[in-house]
Amino acid sequence: MLLTERQKDALTEFINMAFSRCAVSLSELTGDGVRLELSAISVHSLSGLPAVLSSVEEGEVATVSQIFKGSMSGNALLLLNYESAAMLMNLLAQKQNLETPFLNISAYEMLTEVGNILLNACLTMLGNLLDTQVVFSVPLLNLQKLNVLVHSLVAGKSELRYALLVRTSLHLHENWVSGYVVVVLGVPSLHCLIKAIETWANIAKPARIAIGY
Repeated sequence: MLLTERQKDALTEFINMAFSRCAVSLSELTGDGVRLELSAISVHSLSGLPAVLSSVEEGEVATVSQIFKGSMSGNALLLLNYESAAMLMNLLAQKQNLETPFLNISAYEMLTEVGNILLNACLTMLGNLLDTQVVFSVPLLNLQKLNVLVHSLVAGKSELRYALLVRTSLHLHENWVSGYVVVVLGVPSLHCLIKAIETWANIAKPARIAIGY
């Protein structure tokens, strides 16, 4: 399923607002300025996800995931390759050595909290968009191969499922860490999201023009 340019633009603007809120929370958590940038957004079938994420397919990936329910239901994940996860944790801990090849227990806890803040910001904004409360589960951290992750997302599911894939970069201490926010949705939920974002764009654009933006 392909997004139109108008839908991409509206989703990009909307998610950037969620990222701005998340950056404020992460800056307060770390005591340093944090910036989040969205570099690409797309929709893919789950079966095609490993090919799209070829840059992280080899080796383990670290994911923080939350199941959410409401008018739209699915699974939201922060996904980083192992090296990016370790680098992010070292940056947050203000370590000088950014090449530490492993994640320890304290890093697991910190990564889970970062994922929790980011996913909560995105899911709360989606709830606002749909004018409904989104209920989400406790965040879970996993280290696994990408193909194992994708299999776990489709296991036991009879419906066709898609992944809204948001390529993002986090800037902290003059360094960039790249990763993905992945929102897994069934077809009805995806259609609900697209319809809601189009409605929001139709309302928001005239309002911005009216106040000079």
